[in-house]
Amino acid sequence: MQLMRSILFVPGHRRGWPEKAVAKGADGVFLDLEDSVPNDMKVAARDIVAESIATLANSARKVGIYVRLNALETGMTGDDIEKVLVPGLNGFLLPKIYSPRDVISLDALVTHYERRNGVAAGTIEFIIPLETAQAFGCCEDLIAASPRVATLFAGTAKDADVSRSVGFQFTPQGLETLYMRSRALLAVRAAGLQFPLVGLWQDLKDEAGAIAFYQQNRELGFRGQVMIHPAHIELVNKIYSPSAEDVAFYSGMIDAFEEAEARGIAAVEYEGQHIDYAHVKTAREVIELHRQLTASH
Repeated sequence: MQLMRSILFVPGHRRGWPEKAVAKGADGVFLDLEDSVPNDMKVAARDIVAESIATLANSARKVGIYVRLNALETGMTGDDIEKVLVPGLNGFLLPKIYSPRDVISLDALVTHYERRNGVAAGTIEFIIPLETAQAFGCCEDLIAASPRVATLFAGTAKDADVSRSVGFQFTPQGLETLYMRSRALLAVRAAGLQFPLVGLWQDLKDEAGAIAFYQQNRELGFRGQVMIHPAHIELVNKIYSPSAEDVAFYSGMIDAFEEAEARGIAAVEYEGQHIDYAHVKTAREVIELHRQLTASH
């Protein structure tokens, strides 16, 4: 799975909108066939999404391209997969999940249509959204259910399916979902996966609240933020990227440690802090992240 700091939900039937999201700097898109598409446009939306995938896959800037499917109980999931599992697609944002059995069922469908549609076997990834109490309660088992699982998306939106399922009352401070988000993040990291995702912030008039929410999630350890509006793409990209101060600090740490190491010392004081091999590993991760982001933009 590639690094995606900012991922934007885009209604699948809106032709041209995915390209606009990428032009504004989104690192990835969730092309939605589910909740944001009117029922009488589901069939047309599949064709439009397939076109969008081809367009984005052939653009100069490579972004993550994922499609959110309709739920298994709708009977539309197989029709969705058949139409949009095409070259250039990175994977699927799965519909509401309740147990590992749902993931296994979707894996079987995708395996079938990879072969039918001429896409290399095993290349389509799964991002699992945690939108139900059941999903949060077994998130570790969901990851283990299929080798396709690339990460979890801890959804904690106001007045959405997850708040109704769990029963929490959303607050801008987020204490009511702190455990849920933290559990999802730890499950991803414990499984050896690198890019836990989180969202959503819905009050577009409260930029200060959005900034606090994004910063809190980044401090927790999330690597990407899912959004419903392009207005916050630039803001999210900035928060989820090493700052110039970070780059200078950690570059200096590496230089100071390597100089000490050359003198036979494996622990040194840097900027008033004790550092050793463990700290330098972290520093090198930050600098590598900065290098990747600089190279891709």
